[in-house]
Order: sequence, then structure tokens, then C-alpha cells
Amino acid sequence: MLAIRVTPRSAKPGIGGWRTGADGRDELEVRVAEAPADGAANDAVVKLLAKKLGVSRAEVRIVAGAASRHKLVAIPFEMEEVRRRIGG
Repeated sequence: MLAIRVTPRSAKPGIGGWRTGADGRDELEVRVAEAPADGAANDAVVKLLAKKLGVSRAEVRIVAGAASRHKLVAIPFEMEEVRRRIGG
């Protein structure tokens, strides 16, 4: 599981750095240009993460927080591999 914090309607879409969330867990900052309406921002998050991680979109899915900025995303490998592929 990958914890992320999404910023919709961003002027500079992309993957940001790692930050400590309110629960003390590391989360990845993700910025997308799409608005959080009709699932557009969630779709953009899945597409962006899949591309950055080098996997298909079917392997990345939001499992919690679909209507929140803070989301849990299921990915096909461990956090060490995520950090290696994304950086940080």
C-alpha cells in the first residue's frame, strides 16, 4: 500500500516529494491538473502513478480515500521498490 496526498487543479502536475502525514506515516505528494469531479482527478492519479512506476494502470488502484486528498493506493510491489523507482 502506498499513502499519497493529492493536489487537484495543480498548475504543475507531477510527483512531488515525500512528506509526513497527520498520522505520522510517509506519504507521496501527487499533483494533477484535473478537477476532483466525476473521478477525473482519481483517474489522473492512477495514470500518473502507473507511468512513473512503470506498470500498467490495471496494477494501480485506489483502495481508500477516493473522495479525499489522502488516499491509499494498492501497488504490485513493496515500498522500497516504490522509493527506488520514484526517488527518495
